[in-house]
Order: sequence, then C-alpha cells, then structure tokens
Amino acid sequence: MMNHARPVGPLLREWRQRRRLSQLDLACEADISTRHLSFLETGRAQPSGDMVLHLSERLDIPLRERNVLLVAAGFAPVFPERPLDDPALRAARRAVDLVLKGHEPYPALAVDRHWTLIAANAAVDRLMAGAEPSLLAPPVNVLRLALHPKGLAPRTANFAEWRAHLLARLRHQIDVTADAVLIDLFKELRGYPAPPANGSDTDGIADAPPARPDLDRYAGVAVPFRYRTDAGVLSFFSTTTVFGTPVDVTLAELAIEAFYPADTTTTEALRALGAAAG
Repeated sequence: MMNHARPVGPLLREWRQRRRLSQLDLACEADISTRHLSFLETGRAQPSGDMVLHLSERLDIPLRERNVLLVAAGFAPVFPERPLDDPALRAARRAVDLVLKGHEPYPALAVDRHWTLIAANAAVDRLMAGAEPSLLAPPVNVLRLALHPKGLAPRTANFAEWRAHLLARLRHQIDVTADAVLIDLFKELRGYPAPPANGSDTDGIADAPPARPDLDRYAGVAVPFRYRTDAGVLSFFSTTTVFGTPVDVTLAELAIEAFYPADTTTTEALRALGAAAG
C-alpha cells in the first residue's frame, strides 16, 4: 500500500470498492457529484488535499493510508507517526500502563496494528510462561504466540473455536486495512496445524460451528478463551479498547486487549495467583 508511484485516482477507486460502495453511494456520502467522483478516480480531475481527506473520512481509511493517498495526490502527509516513547505521546503511554496495571489480576496487553506486543501486565506474563522461548523473544507477535503449536495452542482447551475466532478477526482487519504484513501473517497462521472441527479436516474458518455452542460461548454472545493451567481450566472473554479520535498514526493503530473472567472459578484462581506472586 506504500507505493507512492501510483496515482491517487486508482487508489481511491480501490478503497471505494473495498468498502463495497458504488460511485453513487460514495458521492452521496461525500456530498459531491457522481461525475466529479468519476473524474477523480480516472485521473481526469485532481483532488485537493481537503478532498482527499474528505473522501478518506467517508471511506473510513486508516490514517497511515490517508497519508499514502495525500502523497499520491502530490501533498505532504498530515498525520504524524511517532514512537510510543516520544515525549508527545507520554500521556498516552502513561494511560496504557495505567489500564494494564489497573486490570490486574486479570490479563491485559497492548498491541500495534500487526499484533506486535507493546506492553502487558503481570497476569499475561504468567499465562505465557509455558510457551517456546523463541516465540517470547521480542518482537512478540500475539497471534503467532496464540496459534503456534509450540505457543499457547496446546494449552487452549477450545483451540478449534478460538483459532477460528482469531483468524476471522484477522481476516476482517485485512478487509478494512488491506495491510500486506497482515496478509502474510494470515497465510502463516493458516499454515499451522488445525484441529479437526466436528470430526472433519476443515479448519473452521468459514462456516464450521463450535462443537458445543451451549458451553463454548460465554452467555451465548461471545467466544471465550479457555486455557489450561496448573490451577485448572481458566475461562475468559475479552474486550478491545482503542484511542478515540486519534490524529497520530501510532495511537490510531494501538489497541488494548483486556481479558475478564467468565466464571467464579477463574476469578478466584486469578486472584490467588496474583496474591501468590506478591
């Protein structure tokens, strides 16, 4: 997607098609004429910087790719990308650390757009302890760690369902961002050994239902993560938190994954493990 040699028109058309919108749909959303939009996509007219940002907003294009469109149209990028330890992001990094620490004794972690681990609390460290050391060497990819046969997969009690959930989530992220790195990651993860679903050889990504939907879906509304530990099988459901209205690429791509106990057994076990760890 970082091919600056491509003109802006075809890039806009690709994003519109990726969002499954017709020219009429987008023109109505953007309050411009269909003819003008057609001229922009075919190169018969050149968009202003404001028009690029206006269309990008209507198409919900990630900030990183909005910069690509601006450059393709002959303008400078407007969304900065700073490392998380940059002084300008100090307050944001402090907020991330507070959320992770405050979530203990339950697991919580922060990841970037490629699922690279940025930070984690002590509860996550305890759950990852049994994985192959090479998978825990920075940079740690959380999805690779979760699905690798030498990672958390052997201890995931509902691995077929959890794997299908993670791959479906990654595929949706690819649909939204068209990120080449995520596409490669998806291919890699699909190549890992897949458990049979309902006695077949399917990997369960497209349409295979969970083996026991009455037990394997928390309260019937969420896919749980069920993990075997020395304290027994712990059951979690998770939430994802992102920064609201970010104008920095790094913040826009940062997400906090927080896991909550799905039953009292898990709650008590995590509290006991946290207390034992001091």
